[in-house]
Amino acid sequence: MKKIKKRSACPISFSLDFLGDKWTLLIVRDILLNNKNTFGEFFQSAEGIATNVLTDRLKMLETEGFIMKYPVPGKARVAYCLAERGIALIPIIMEMAIWGMSENNTEIKKELTAALKNDKEAVLSGLAKKHLAIYEQRKESRIEPDQANV
Repeated sequence: MKKIKKRSACPISFSLDFLGDKWTLLIVRDILLNNKNTFGEFFQSAEGIATNVLTDRLKMLETEGFIMKYPVPGKARVAYCLAERGIALIPIIMEMAIWGMSENNTEIKKELTAALKNDKEAVLSGLAKKHLAIYEQRKESRIEPDQANV
């Protein structure tokens, strides 16, 4: 599992220690914006993550409290949702998306792009409420990190 070590007291360095690789952010993005929640769905993302890297990042995100693992009802597999710590990343992810849209002249999703331009705070609040509700609903069936492998 990717080891997270604090290199200094700088808040930017501290943030990068947790979120400094692209795969971590892209997994959070997929849960947040693309409604993906299983290993297979993350693996199929356009960026082409290797299975060993995906396994490692899911385990790290779960151990650090950014995501939570829960059983998929009626199936012998697990899924992931944002935990409270991951939900706190929503403004950061969305600011990165806004910056990327402006610098790359692209849009993520036309409706979302328009909504962000119109009322960013409402979009952020709505996404936070949506994912907090999912987390609260799934929390009862949570699989503890040491109970099962990713």
